[in-house]
Amino acid sequence: MNKLIVTTGMLACSNVFMTFAWYGHLKNLNNKPWIVAAFISWGIALFEYLIQVPANRLGHQVMNLGQLKILQEVITLSIFVPFSIFYMKEGLKRDYLWAAVFILGAVFFMFRGMLSKG
Repeated sequence: MNKLIVTTGMLACSNVFMTFAWYGHLKNLNNKPWIVAAFISWGIALFEYLIQVPANRLGHQVMNLGQLKILQEVITLSIFVPFSIFYMKEGLKRDYLWAAVFILGAVFFMFRGMLSKG
């Protein structure tokens, strides 16, 4: 399978874990001491790293580091916005849309060389 597609899928999976590790405790562990939330978040983040590290190694075979980072940012926003809206019940913010526009600009500039090679 195409390394770019596999990398993207793996990074999306890892980002789901990371989003819950970073923000899920705000909803689920709000009444627990922060240290409990930190240790639970570290446990969740372990699964993220078990997917993210091989994904980055695979992705770096077909992308440069900047492209890999911008891909991760696109994935992060794609995971975070639905998480924020549907799980955390924070609603859609206009700033999310502006962020998406600028990230799409970053995607264009980081990947335009790859696209022109055909």
